[in-house]
Amino acid sequence: MRIIVADCSAEYSGRLQASLPPAKRVILVKADSSVLIFSELGSYKPLNWMAAPCTIREVDPSADDGESPSPMAGLSGSADGSDSGSDEVAGAGTGDASASDASASEERPCRIIRVKADKTPDLLEIRLAHVYSDESHDLGRDPGLVKDGVEDHLQRLLSEQIERVGPGSRLVRREFPTAIGPVDIMAVDSEGTHVAVEIKRHGGIDGVEQLTRYCALLNRDPLLAPVRGVLAAQSITPQARVLAESRGFSCLLLDYEDMKNAQDPDLTLF
Repeated sequence: MRIIVADCSAEYSGRLQASLPPAKRVILVKADSSVLIFSELGSYKPLNWMAAPCTIREVDPSADDGESPSPMAGLSGSADGSDSGSDEVAGAGTGDASASDASASEERPCRIIRVKADKTPDLLEIRLAHVYSDESHDLGRDPGLVKDGVEDHLQRLLSEQIERVGPGSRLVRREFPTAIGPVDIMAVDSEGTHVAVEIKRHGGIDGVEQLTRYCALLNRDPLLAPVRGVLAAQSITPQARVLAESRGFSCLLLDYEDMKNAQDPDLTLF
């Protein structure tokens, strides 16, 4: 991972046009050649970026002689290659007094990083006016993010505590197969009616629509019909609740911490 802290501006061209005016920012160059530009404030998302697969070229403007660019040497942090056309976007040398004043307000870049997408015409050009820090670090192999409380965890816990759907309920199957995808949980209530349960972390209108499609299909099967629906989630929006109830579905709020603590240790094999 190469981390550059610099005063910079950027231009993105290709399928869309976007620009970043000069400011102090952080530029990340990942091992797969992805390049991301961040500011200190605002969203966690980068201001602009180029995802892999892409090719990075680095230019020293003072040595730019119009020759073919040389690739940036890994993530070494220093550039000694050359590229062409850096003055095209520099905005200098128009001969007009007002243009000269405008270009004088932006410091001539000491380095230019050009990132070209391999499969599209997209180009990200980053102009570094002053570099405060340029370091590379080997982060090693990342084990990945371990999530807790995702839909699969909720599904497993609810299948083990199926009576939360209603007293006397029995589990038929998790991931009950249908022609349009698996239903998260299929159960039977105390009266013998099949219950299709759609599980979401945050229940919205999309979850209600998905449950509607499942129930419409399942109710065509005479061996299952009638099938009623339950939208189960850690939170359910008021709009989703109104829509679900208008279609005859029930809403079930899931307390993940309570469900984890309710597990019977005597049922654990190891």
